[in-house]
Amino acid sequence: MVQSAYIHVPFCQHRCGYCNFSLAAGRGDLVKPFLNALEVELSQVLGAPRPMSTVFLGGGTPTYLCPKDLSRLLELCRYWLPVTEAGEFSCEANPVDCSPDILQVLQKGGVNRLSLGGQSFQNHKLHILERDHSPEELTEAVGRCLRVIPNTSLDLIFAVPGETLPDWKRDLAMAVELDVPHVSTYGLTIERGSRFFGRLQRHEFLETTEDQQLAMYEVAIEQLTRAGLQHYEVSNFAKNGFACRHNEAYWLGESWWAFGPSGAAFLPVAGTSVKLRTVNHASVFTYIKRIRHGQSPLASIDEIDLQDQVRERLVFGLRRMQGVSSRDLDSLWGGDSRTLFEPHLSEYICHGLIQQIASETGQGSHFRLSRKGLMVSDSLWPNLLARSIG
Repeated sequence: MVQSAYIHVPFCQHRCGYCNFSLAAGRGDLVKPFLNALEVELSQVLGAPRPMSTVFLGGGTPTYLCPKDLSRLLELCRYWLPVTEAGEFSCEANPVDCSPDILQVLQKGGVNRLSLGGQSFQNHKLHILERDHSPEELTEAVGRCLRVIPNTSLDLIFAVPGETLPDWKRDLAMAVELDVPHVSTYGLTIERGSRFFGRLQRHEFLETTEDQQLAMYEVAIEQLTRAGLQHYEVSNFAKNGFACRHNEAYWLGESWWAFGPSGAAFLPVAGTSVKLRTVNHASVFTYIKRIRHGQSPLASIDEIDLQDQVRERLVFGLRRMQGVSSRDLDSLWGGDSRTLFEPHLSEYICHGLIQQIASETGQGSHFRLSRKGLMVSDSLWPNLLARSIG
């Protein structure tokens, strides 16, 4: 049974320089047509309300919506995707949107977890990132969110052009001082389709070096764990009981629904071992138009066979500090799964990038990244995901 759902809300006041996500910046006129289309998609795909353990509203910025439209969005979620009493209902938020009225709407609508896109507490970094809030506004927003919805997470970006290690340490120290129970740290990546990509091509700024990025990542681990946050996933740190359960569903290979423009679902096929990865059209305009004309919003449907599911299960499982059990992989595969990852898995173990730890019961073992492997994790995934040739 599918227990999780993601809804993409494709609106922001403006597009930041590093963003290449599917969204319509400053297009409040499209909100109502989007909500109308979303209601149709939910009813046609689900057919009836489906109780959920986790629901995540992402974007874009769901809090861009005015209180009336945000209330309608939450009502649609509560009807079609009711979160169980012990479930997690998350919503991404922008600091400048977190007014008392918006937070009250979120709380009343059942949201019990916020993900706040703060990125930095320093003016010069915010300016480079083209964010629309000040350090003071972020500090106030964090305090306001924590008072209304205590389970609030804060996103921080490092490796911004021109950033120094002391700059990054100050951002981390501020998050600790504000007593945020969950912090996500991301090294800046410059993606094709973002304004930053064009600026990089024109040599308007330089990316930080790999050594600088690694030093900043190590500092994040050191400062946040010293402050009592558990490093539970490559990019995520949380106090006990505050880990993001929705993301855990992804990392554990569970199934989920997805709705809205660019929404990517991972769904079982009854009576088979195959799963489907479906992706909606990314364009807000195309999404609305197709649904309005009685067409499916789907842009692609891919069958994910059992071998690829096992590969993804290993890679996503390795993102968790707890790692992944060989018994879970073997159970999913229906036999010895290790041959699927050779010779690369053995090479990574030999080079100290992945640790293989025997189970206390003597049955099976756990694979997890070493500290050394954490530093280069992105370079490991392609080989572990790729099928052997021949």
